[in-house]
Amino acid sequence: MNTLEFLVLACALATYVWRGLGAAISGRVRAEGPLFTWLGCVAYAMLAGLVARIVVMPLGTLEATTLWQRLGAAAVALAAYFLLTRKNLFVGVIAGGLAIIGLHLL
Repeated sequence: MNTLEFLVLACALATYVWRGLGAAISGRVRAEGPLFTWLGCVAYAMLAGLVARIVVMPLGTLEATTLWQRLGAAAVALAAYFLLTRKNLFVGVIAGGLAIIGLHLL
């Protein structure tokens, strides 16, 4: 067995072990419990931090835009998500993408 085959096998084993454990205990875990509430809060905090980092310190193509353009596009995306469509993520993402393009072309 060469190194690549070993790595693929080890990764598959690690993935399926955790999936199997999750399936085995999923019936006994309360989704409304304090652990899952905490995990949800941590996940939202990590996502908020990632978005903030992308807006404030962008990499790649977004480096060509100014801070006010990124903030404006984020405001348009949030307005479309919360105010216009009552939490339609697809519309919010499309609105933010079109807003950053439009603001960059100005």
